[in-house]
Amino acid sequence: MRPIRSGDRGPAVAEIRAVLTSLDLLSKATGPYDDEFDTATERAVRAFQQSRGLSVDGRVGAETWRALDAARWRLGARTLYHAVPVPLTGEDVRSLQERLLEMGYDTGRADAIYGVRTSRAVAQFQREVGLTPDGTCGPHTMGALRRLGRKVVGGRPQWLRESDAIRQSGPTLVGRTVVIDPGHGGTEPGVVVPDGPLRWTEADLMHDLASRLEGRLAASGVRVQLTRGPAPETCLPDIDRAHLANSLGADVFISLHTDGHANPAAEGVATYHYGTDNGVTSATGERLAGLVQREIVARTGLRDCRTHAKAWDLLRLTRMPAVRIEVGYLTSPTDRGRLVEPRFRDKLVEAIVAAVQRMYLPDERDVPTGSLDVSELRAAVAAGNVVD
Repeated sequence: MRPIRSGDRGPAVAEIRAVLTSLDLLSKATGPYDDEFDTATERAVRAFQQSRGLSVDGRVGAETWRALDAARWRLGARTLYHAVPVPLTGEDVRSLQERLLEMGYDTGRADAIYGVRTSRAVAQFQREVGLTPDGTCGPHTMGALRRLGRKVVGGRPQWLRESDAIRQSGPTLVGRTVVIDPGHGGTEPGVVVPDGPLRWTEADLMHDLASRLEGRLAASGVRVQLTRGPAPETCLPDIDRAHLANSLGADVFISLHTDGHANPAAEGVATYHYGTDNGVTSATGERLAGLVQREIVARTGLRDCRTHAKAWDLLRLTRMPAVRIEVGYLTSPTDRGRLVEPRFRDKLVEAIVAAVQRMYLPDERDVPTGSLDVSELRAAVAAGNVVD
């Protein structure tokens, strides 16, 4: 869909304003027309995007539209159940998942989708409080939820659960599946910067980086899948990229992008993982993001723009540790001068491979940032000396 933005009018704008008003982000008296995307509406959209961990641009694209649609529902306003083939989605589902996670029940990621895992968690809760374990969250289940507090204390239960799963899977990369997602592609080149007779595009550079990363990981015994080729006809939506990773049963998902800004002084690397405004996060995704960020900064010298939690579809819908890496600003002469150099992209690859390997190492075997020799992983696989 074409993003709805400032200056637009019509029924869709009226619907957007109605949701924003229900969330107390917009006053009904902001303008003479209920169907006008005015300055106050843009400010409200930005505030909504900020609160939901979305890209803050003041426009309502497909992702923001879905988030607004989900925000209509408050927990307790309707009965929640596992519907097939189209599951129930909404802010009420996410609130339920977060509540159950706080109590120690395993809903998986708080993705606002009432799927099988959420239904099973609800049934487990119902069984333990003496209700019929049908996996449906109706008035009686809501009443029980309101009466009970946290079940697990002394740490985040989801963190403990995910960390234990990583620990039990072993330290080696051999046999794991990694999905690499070169951003954009097809009709969406991403950030585009003319540079004299040359024209640098985010899509082309990130596919080259992904191909280099694919080769290095494959040499370390990893099964690798890219989400697109070098010149696809169309750009695969983020939802489809996430579903592809899920269908492959991937162990890790890595999305590669460059950033861009009107100010050429903006520069640096940032890494994103799934997380919401109230602290719910993908524990392993957060750990991987931190490792990736520190390794890249240490090995390349890019400015450290830190890690950040976001609720983008790409991170919310993937069921494995997932990160999106913005490996510099293509609009920055400094960053661009580095990114266009093949040797620099090889350094980025080494940093990412080192981070993925370190995620699987137990604490007692972890190594200082920037010290892991990635070539040793390849040599160990070639010699058949894989450490387990």
